[in-house]
Amino acid sequence: MTITASIVLYHNDINELEEAVSSCLSSPLINTLYLIDNSATDELKQLATDSRIQYIHNPTNIGFGAAHNIAIAKAIQHSHYHLVCNPDVSFDGNIIETLSQFIEADPTIGVVMPKVLYKNSEVQRLCKLLPSPLNLFGRRFASAFRYFKHIDQQYELNEYQYDRVLNVPCLSGCFMFIRTQILKQVGSFDTRYFMYLEDVDLVRRIGQVSRTVCYPFVAIYHSYQKGSYSGKNLMFIHILSAIKYFNKWGWFFDREREERNQASLKEINDKR
Repeated sequence: MTITASIVLYHNDINELEEAVSSCLSSPLINTLYLIDNSATDELKQLATDSRIQYIHNPTNIGFGAAHNIAIAKAIQHSHYHLVCNPDVSFDGNIIETLSQFIEADPTIGVVMPKVLYKNSEVQRLCKLLPSPLNLFGRRFASAFRYFKHIDQQYELNEYQYDRVLNVPCLSGCFMFIRTQILKQVGSFDTRYFMYLEDVDLVRRIGQVSRTVCYPFVAIYHSYQKGSYSGKNLMFIHILSAIKYFNKWGWFFDREREERNQASLKEINDKR
């Protein structure tokens, strides 16, 4: 079994990056770790101290998905599974072995995500329904209203206690353990998204041909900065990505979204 991983860099904190890199390299199953650097300079090349690391510096910031696609294009030529990992993530290397055994045992699974925790061990509710415009724009601009709080709770699957394996229509791109055969079938990240929503789009396409699963019996730690909530430029990029997403999949009439979301809610309720 060959496993590869990729981390996209962009002027990140070096200490945080070292933690993410060492987490990936702590697993002997990871054959190659691609560091795709969108930074203006290649000073982060100093992280490439292990023979398993391939460092690639882009002359311009091409975006999150496009950068990961460079690694994916190399990985699918020889890798059975590929890990898309954020630079603000840390984990025990044994998690890779557990996830690889889990997904290898079930060929119906295309991508798996573990439980994701904040640094204080609180669960990040990153298993979600496929978003509607009401979900994305309501939580961003009208979250104080009771109605939108209720909508947001359902969107974040608040009834799911992260206590069992669940087929989830929307998984976070902070840690995606993907079967590369599925990537050959559905393609990699859609580069129309510079940043944000590209993970939702990819998981949705994977979900059309296989299961997209949360395996909550192992956990990773994720800093989760929510940059678009603190900077106007990132907020604009997030809104632009949302517009592109709904233009592609449908705004208020999206039968696939309804069917897959209802199936997920039913699975949660049936097992309560």
